[in-house]
Amino acid sequence: MPVQDLQIVRLEFTSAFEMVDLVHTVAEHLARTVGLDEDAWHWTGVAIRESVINAIKHGNRNDDSKRVFVRFETATANGVPQLTIAVRDQGTGFDPEAVADPLAPENVLKSSGRGIFLIKTFMDDVHLQRAPEGGMEIRMTKRSTAGANGADATA
Repeated sequence: MPVQDLQIVRLEFTSAFEMVDLVHTVAEHLARTVGLDEDAWHWTGVAIRESVINAIKHGNRNDDSKRVFVRFETATANGVPQLTIAVRDQGTGFDPEAVADPLAPENVLKSSGRGIFLIKTFMDDVHLQRAPEGGMEIRMTKRSTAGANGADATA
């Protein structure tokens, strides 16, 4: 898959919920550069916020001595602009296959446990893995429906 116009932005910060807005702002700017429409951006923003909150709350267990790493990539692959976001924590990790199905009857009324399900619903590609550096990493991609010529590179 030929990739063109690769741009990378990296953020690293302590486990502070106040940083979620900064991550969201950076993501919004990059989403506009790849041509995501308002609807696609909204749901991508929800997925990004959820993944960063999960990294802080569940991965790093609110430990402000642990860090969260976010990597944004904008690129055009096969003529389609896309935004890929990787969020990594420094927690102990988990088995993604062991995550309970939030649609199972015994889980429907639970007040939590839907984050990964929602992220998978909102994004085009989602991969969860234990990071080689330790912790968990979620890597998610949203492709623009505008096409390479529809991206607004001046945003």
